[in-house]
Amino acid sequence: MLNTLLNDLNRNILDCGGKELEISDYFREKKSLKGDSVIRSWLWSVPGFRRWRVTRMDAGEKLQVLNSVAYPEFSNDMPIMGIDILWFGVKQKLVAILDFQPLLQDKDYFDLHFQGLQAIKKSFSDFSNSNIMNSYDVNKYFSPWVLFCRGGQFEMNSSLPVIFNRFLQSYLDHYKQSMEMKSKISIDEVKRLHICYDIYNSERDPAHGLFKSYFGKDWADSFLSEFLFPYMSLKDQI
Repeated sequence: MLNTLLNDLNRNILDCGGKELEISDYFREKKSLKGDSVIRSWLWSVPGFRRWRVTRMDAGEKLQVLNSVAYPEFSNDMPIMGIDILWFGVKQKLVAILDFQPLLQDKDYFDLHFQGLQAIKKSFSDFSNSNIMNSYDVNKYFSPWVLFCRGGQFEMNSSLPVIFNRFLQSYLDHYKQSMEMKSKISIDEVKRLHICYDIYNSERDPAHGLFKSYFGKDWADSFLSEFLFPYMSLKDQI
């Protein structure tokens, strides 16, 4: 199923004029220390976005992962798009998090950018779990309408494909609309907030421990700081 979602994501990126960028072989594909798992990553150049990354990990029946983050250009104060999906095949357990990750926790900002996500949230009760991610402050870079699910086979095969495509379409539709709106936040402030986002997430990303266990500490540290959240190195600029 995650390969199908990956294909859907790639199709949407290509439809937006995306072009795949060259990245280091070190990050493009890495096999686990035991040789039974692999992680692959892609970086896309997409008009209107300064960075769009995608990662797919395949550890067989133990674990399947799909992660993607899209950062709009600094001239656009839209939320950052975040997707994180984990499927534990042996346990038949799904953990899925999809959100328009806000740059500000502000009512006017929410009113401007979150109508589409609110509508999706109302339609999918199984993605409205009250339990939330322990590693994060949900009042920081998550919206009040974050789509979060702890489910099983039914949610994986029935709900997730529908909500995934509606989520992507809503975000990209809003992106097109945002091109006709004037940003409420200055370019310099958007850049600062993007830097803060990378710093915050690099310090809390629970996947870092997972990557260390599969691929070793050196690789996991480099992947975190150079590919997943490269702006963490700009900490002295905020």
